[in-house]
Amino acid sequence: MTHAETIESRLQETRKFEPPADFARQAHVPSRAAYDETRRRSLDDPESFWADIARGFHWFAPFSKTLEWNLPYAKWFVGGKTNIAYNCLDRHVAAGRGDHPAIIWEGEPGETRKLTYRELLGEVCRFANALRSIGVKKGDRVTIYMPMTPELAIAMLACARIGAPHSVIFGGFSVQAIVDRVEDAESHVVITADGGWRRGKIVPLYQNVDEAAARCPLIKKVVVLRRTGNDIPFKPGRDAWWHELTANAADACPVEPCDAEDMLFLLYTSGSTGKPKGILHTTAGYMVHTNYTARMIFDLKPDDVYWCSADAGWITGHSYVIYGILSNGVTTLLYEGAPNFPDWDRFWAIIAKHQVTKFYTAPTAIRSFMREGREHADKHNLSSLKLLGTVGEPINPEAWIWYHEVIGGRRCPIVDTWWQTETGGILISPLPGAIATKPGSATLPFFGIDAVIMDRAGNVQPPNSGGFLCIRKPWPGILRGIWRDPERFQKQYWSEIPGVYFTGDSARQDEDGCFWIMGRVDDVIKVAGHRLGTMEVESAIVSHPAVAEAAVVGVPHEIKGNAIAAFVTLVTGTQPTPALRDAIIAHVVTQLGAVARPDQLRFSQAVPKTRSGKIMRRLLREIATTGEVKGDTTTLEDFSVVASLAQKDEE
Repeated sequence: MTHAETIESRLQETRKFEPPADFARQAHVPSRAAYDETRRRSLDDPESFWADIARGFHWFAPFSKTLEWNLPYAKWFVGGKTNIAYNCLDRHVAAGRGDHPAIIWEGEPGETRKLTYRELLGEVCRFANALRSIGVKKGDRVTIYMPMTPELAIAMLACARIGAPHSVIFGGFSVQAIVDRVEDAESHVVITADGGWRRGKIVPLYQNVDEAAARCPLIKKVVVLRRTGNDIPFKPGRDAWWHELTANAADACPVEPCDAEDMLFLLYTSGSTGKPKGILHTTAGYMVHTNYTARMIFDLKPDDVYWCSADAGWITGHSYVIYGILSNGVTTLLYEGAPNFPDWDRFWAIIAKHQVTKFYTAPTAIRSFMREGREHADKHNLSSLKLLGTVGEPINPEAWIWYHEVIGGRRCPIVDTWWQTETGGILISPLPGAIATKPGSATLPFFGIDAVIMDRAGNVQPPNSGGFLCIRKPWPGILRGIWRDPERFQKQYWSEIPGVYFTGDSARQDEDGCFWIMGRVDDVIKVAGHRLGTMEVESAIVSHPAVAEAAVVGVPHEIKGNAIAAFVTLVTGTQPTPALRDAIIAHVVTQLGAVARPDQLRFSQAVPKTRSGKIMRRLLREIATTGEVKGDTTTLEDFSVVASLAQKDEE
């Protein structure tokens, strides 16, 4: 690739939605002028800007310096001592909000629990004392592998309370994934459950940990929550029941004052290839960033019932189910199970039942709901909703419009958020009372975020020229490194374009300054000299009325270098035919031009995704090129999807 080479943008989307006037009137940031003024201040003097926000938290010792920046290492709120669990719980109880609901939980079988801030604080203190009783000390890494129950949040907050960094592993990951992460983190304690519920079946969490412990002598202690009541080969001495460990534990626990830069958690990115990366986040900067972004972007108010449908095993769950929400004193809803169990209306039933006001979910879920039809949502009263959000990957315009009309009743602003595990919190998103939204665009950078589009040489690109999304200044939630791998940290994020944070995403900015994410740089397809982003081609395919979801990859082509292979899932009830295939291909040409014409278009029941909902294009590339899959599939949600696609290839 030459220095000046960039990525072409062909998607044209002109629809625009101003913030609803009644929403804007009561919003934290009520106008574009207010956004512009605050953003200018945040970029002109970021240190005093973030210092002002940070002073709103409880500190055991004040910070002496806001930022120390030695590229690529940042230290925020230097010298300060605080504790994120204290700021999520004790602070609100002390302020007289102890009786306010902190967690509303619904299990997949249908049972519900509510915990107030005072009750949650008591549970966290009991479990923190229990962890100390089995020898967990400040600085010890604790692995958590649990279902989405209140105890998962309690375990995370208890670790934070005593200064023991947690490493949460998503409960769908394999035995080998546990072994890899435990060994890398050098963790001696694993917190798990006998099982969890997923689509009416028990997920064998304890069994996986038991197998991992047999392979990994580092695991000395396993704490087991009784969730499903299934029989397990409990190992006395190594294993301890959660309920027995906490039965006599005190409901008060001294809080550990943590240095601003003490490690808060490790979170391993699933990674499409190679060894998982332990992304390292520290205490104070992460706390300030997640709290402030949550408050402003979701426009959080004291009586909101907020629901982010992500599992706490992902960064979205860390930042916008647990820490960013509880630190704002708001009610957070947790749901254990699948979005389509026992039927496709489960999410909408939960929203109606618990009167959810703010809802944050993934585009891949929205497209699945679209495919099944709006009648599932129409069964339920969704009038409690005030705001919708999307996370995880770019949302295509047609899914955005469906979400806006069917779920939001055309009255709820949508915040399409761009961020990463590495960024800790949201970096680009509309502020719902201030920014006009455009379907498919994450719109404008958050306060203090200096985001630009560059070519490989580091030149800032003009409007509507595709390039690489980069951040020029550090922000409080920025990762502090890859655990035990500084070379990889330097190479991956700071060497591609020297002096800036390289996100790995391709994007463009339009004439209004709005950002349009075009896909991962690794997924760019070079067709006859044209570099096309996957997201734009997928959006064009999904804008055909018969299509529910699409994934595209590049495959080798003798003449063009690469050709486009498309995998297409149709709206339920639509039959795949050669004529429909031709019509969809013609539709793409109309939308984007002949250069984007797919050479292959395959109909499929579904596309392979990670358990966090991201399309695994690497596997599709292997199927389209070789007809089989040989790469790592440990993060795959449903292997049968890959098997059926490979089988079709053989037919």
